[in-house]
Amino acid sequence: MNSSPFEIAPSAPDWFRRAIAHPVLSRTLNVEGCLIHYLAWFDPEISGAPCRPGLLLIHGGGAHANWWRFIAPFLAGSHRVCAIDLSGMGDSGTRDVYTPETWTAEIDAVLNDAKLYRNAISDPKPLVVGHSFGGFMAIKFGAEAGHRLGGTVIVDSPVQDPTDTPLPEPANSTRTSPPIYEDRVTALSRFRLMPDQPCENSFIKDFIAQTSIRELAGGWTWKFDFKVMGSRRFGESYRTELKALKGRTALIHGDKSAIVSPKTVAYMSQLMGPKAPVVEIPEAHHHLMLDQPLAFVTALRAILDKWLSLPA
Repeated sequence: MNSSPFEIAPSAPDWFRRAIAHPVLSRTLNVEGCLIHYLAWFDPEISGAPCRPGLLLIHGGGAHANWWRFIAPFLAGSHRVCAIDLSGMGDSGTRDVYTPETWTAEIDAVLNDAKLYRNAISDPKPLVVGHSFGGFMAIKFGAEAGHRLGGTVIVDSPVQDPTDTPLPEPANSTRTSPPIYEDRVTALSRFRLMPDQPCENSFIKDFIAQTSIRELAGGWTWKFDFKVMGSRRFGESYRTELKALKGRTALIHGDKSAIVSPKTVAYMSQLMGPKAPVVEIPEAHHHLMLDQPLAFVTALRAILDKWLSLPA
């Protein structure tokens, strides 16, 4: 297990420095002809250790597993935590065609490779947490394979009321290939959050930017396939899947989110049922783990701890 080689901003608080320095293991497996990368805050090859509940973290569109690097260590004491790079993003490989079915197959493969599925009746079922686009994938996976999960936490993923005004679709890029910047500094300066929002915790944004670029012949570029971004839509409907979601479900959202409105929250709560926790993070936009990371950790811990205290 290796700690982070990235530069940490001088303004970063001690909790962030400790989280980034926490040992993490990088693993890769082949899923339907594509190499899928994930991070693990434990060693899946070590057997005989106490069986903590498995927890898989799923990033948003165009993002990657390192978006969870400063969150996962807070959960690693009570869970076996992993974070996936879905195909076309992060350090995973690319595909000619991307589909939700392929991405959920990757989620299943990582849960299996990391040995997060229960091996005995007494073992706890794994949990999945998905942010934004990753929340949609968590919903779809939970609807299809929920009998193997202990719960699904949706983080600021908008499943809209059909009577509501649809969210605007992200603009299609006219590019056929990713931009190449002449040097690392220029690439870092072009990093932006999508959807756009302010971020007071610049030390987190700086870290995310560093983990979002890669060097190639002639310069630096982003760690995502432009075909992924072209096919991603915040407004696509997962209403049927959310209603069919099996097992425990929860929603965490930012009170200033640009894409999860109070009407959307009410609609999603109705579909999930009265027993599903709904937690609003104050002073948080769509990327709430960047805006209010410790409040997000506290909310997520409370949900997971409550679920683990209940009968399976």
